[in-house]
Amino acid sequence: MTDGPAAARSPLPSTTVDGHVHSTFSDDAVSTVHENLAAALTVGLTEVTFVDHVRSSTGWVPEMVAAVRALDVPDGLVVRCGVETKLLDVTGRLDLPADAVVGRGALDVVLVGDHQFPGTDGPWSPTQTRERIADGLSPADAVSLLVEASIAAMTSQPGIQLAHWFSILPKVGLDESDLSDEHLRAWAAAARETGSTIEVNEKWACPGPRAVRAALDAGARLVVATDSHDARDVGRYVRVPWILEAAVSGETLPAETLPATEPSAAPSDQTPGTAGPRA
Repeated sequence: MTDGPAAARSPLPSTTVDGHVHSTFSDDAVSTVHENLAAALTVGLTEVTFVDHVRSSTGWVPEMVAAVRALDVPDGLVVRCGVETKLLDVTGRLDLPADAVVGRGALDVVLVGDHQFPGTDGPWSPTQTRERIADGLSPADAVSLLVEASIAAMTSQPGIQLAHWFSILPKVGLDESDLSDEHLRAWAAAARETGSTIEVNEKWACPGPRAVRAALDAGARLVVATDSHDARDVGRYVRVPWILEAAVSGETLPAETLPATEPSAAPSDQTPGTAGPRA
């Protein structure tokens, strides 16, 4: 990506939006689209995106889109429809079914998650990635692979939303401090240039303040999201405001000051999305 002319700094994303809400079309979620809609109205959201996990073999995308489009949505709320897939490798290849198409009468957005590590020969599990690091893959080279894959995905599929980005790092023994400023500038510039969106995720508390600050400085689009799998969590933010405040202030806040999630929102031990979609 070229530097190009300086971009205007992005505005902070609104917490009246929830850009990532799962329903029972995902087999790890407990609430229906109707229950999620009711929850969005209860908390006063102005926009919500219903999203479910897919892989290349998923066959129910038209059914899910039809269910979302059939909702009785009152004035004052925008409901969008999307799918969440995983990044497969360093080339930016995605695990998408053929009918996961963005456009009129179809999906509004494709979310891409770093559910596994995008390796040179396909997705690496956290265990495989830790083994490669133990065998000599440096942290700097590892995060370079992740950033390269991120940029490749955004370039090949402009307009995607990066879901809970960098959530894979702690699972492989790394963290966002292993990302250089150059990494973050390139990642954020690619998001701006491709019209992609960076999601600030409540459930996984990522990206962190430093990455969010890089995105704001680059003029990239951001959205906040709960990644809820239970209607009780829709539109309810505790950690996101902390991340945004730290990103704006530029302060390095101790990790122990990160607020705890409510019990229904606490991440499980499972890597996000690995249960796969409903068959």
